[in-house]
Amino acid sequence: MLERLEKLIDVKSIMTLMLTAGFVGLTCAGEISGDQFLTLFTMIVGFYFGTQAQKNRSEK
Repeated sequence: MLERLEKLIDVKSIMTLMLTAGFVGLTCAGEISGDQFLTLFTMIVGFYFGTQAQKNRSEK
């Protein structure tokens, strides 16, 4: 359990969560549209999971 928590405190994880929270806030405030949010969020999450998958493959 502690090992999983340590992995969540990774810089990429923190940045992903912060960017997600920021874009949710901007969408709720009406600064960006839902379509823009979806595009940005998809890119961010895709990058995050893509780098995690690549990292896992290189560890094996």
